[in-house]
Amino acid sequence: MKTKKSASARAKNERASPTQIVARDLVKTYYLGGSTIGALQGIDVEIARGEYLAVTGASGSGKSTFMNLIGALDSPTSGTLEIEGTELGRLGGDALATYRNEKVGFVFQTFNLLARTTAVDNVSLPLLYSRRANGVSREKALACLERVGLAERVNHQPSELSGGQQQRVAIARALVNDPHILLADEPTGALDSKTTNEIIALFEKLNETGITVIIVTHERDIAARAKRCLTFRDGRIVEDRH
Repeated sequence: MKTKKSASARAKNERASPTQIVARDLVKTYYLGGSTIGALQGIDVEIARGEYLAVTGASGSGKSTFMNLIGALDSPTSGTLEIEGTELGRLGGDALATYRNEKVGFVFQTFNLLARTTAVDNVSLPLLYSRRANGVSREKALACLERVGLAERVNHQPSELSGGQQQRVAIARALVNDPHILLADEPTGALDSKTTNEIIALFEKLNETGITVIIVTHERDIAARAKRCLTFRDGRIVEDRH
């Protein structure tokens, strides 16, 4: 009876969290100076909606390439990558731009904020290119800054903010278009340990709201806090820890 109950619970959980990302025999090859570099060599993986996933591995293992393909910042050499039932390889330039702007939020190690622009205006930027802005850019940006704990810093420029506060602005900017997937590439690489813990706790809190969070990191302690961890080596997934 116990086994049947466990199986039933798993089935219920799978129905509640449908597959969101499907990679099939995903290959990415770069050709540089006459050399061939196999960044990804046949990746097969499924990621459910609402997962909190860490992607780890040594430098050059393929982890950032994998994230870039999910974010449509690059395209695969072969294989398929399907996001919410849509194969990205079938989308044209305009459709891919819409996907990047409305379905995915990006957070990078270097923050990528405009230096002489206030926090609220930095967060508002993605709405300038969105079909869903509807004239509420500032109000939406303010709400996102409050969501990441920066309601008192909305008119500060990056130079007036700490590194952790700048990363919070970058996270708020990633959230402003209500993305389904939040991609973070080494988001704590420029932060001290205390601030790192605060930023990771923020990602965990956002994941609890239903956003799929994928963090690329080489730090084992950060990867250990994720609910699932993919380890890459030489362009392949060598471990999938749940």
